Amino acid sequence: MTAIPASFPFALDVDGPAPQGRLSVFLRYIFAIPQLIAVYLIGIGAQIVTLIAWFVIIFTGKYPAGMMTFATGYLRWSARAMGYIYLLTDKYPPFSLDADDAYPIRFSGEGQVDGRNRLTVFFRILMLIPHIIVLYILGAVASVVLVISWLAALFTGSVPAGMHTFLAGVLRWVVRIQAYALLLTDEYPPFALN
Repeated sequence: MTAIPASFPFALDVDGPAPQGRLSVFLRYIFAIPQLIAVYLIGIGAQIVTLIAWFVIIFTGKYPAGMMTFATGYLRWSARAMGYIYLLTDKYPPFSLDADDAYPIRFSGEGQVDGRNRLTVFFRILMLIPHIIVLYILGAVASVVLVISWLAALFTGSVPAGMHTFLAGVLRWVVRIQAYALLLTDEYPPFALN
């Protein structure tokens, strides 16, 4: 099991590689369609909530707790769906915004409601640019690793440990950036896969 460093307010724990059904691996992207549709639609809501929260934080210095709960739930669901697509688990993700400690991919953490830094919130998009550049490159590498992992899992029934660790690290980085982009924290995300 690996996790985000304890200093960052959000964690993504991913269980180690486990055997996967070859048919499930072969049809993974078809099986993932309902999850992707749900995550897309909830993501629209999360973007609207984030836009409203941006204005609220700029004027009041607080992120409304109910809106934060929704945005955190969206991020949790998105992380599980992406982990399933990244072949990090063979277990189908639940259709839920709530935490599921039994699921092999667990997102946890609490957002920052009070005491927000209005300046970093105001310039949040600009502050994300360095991470976006790095993630663009990592995303290209992860795509190649994912294809190789898919072929390996199709023939052997499991994703090689090194590839699993790399894909989990990329997902962890993406989740940290999403948490920062969704204004859930003012702490700047580290440049790290672990």
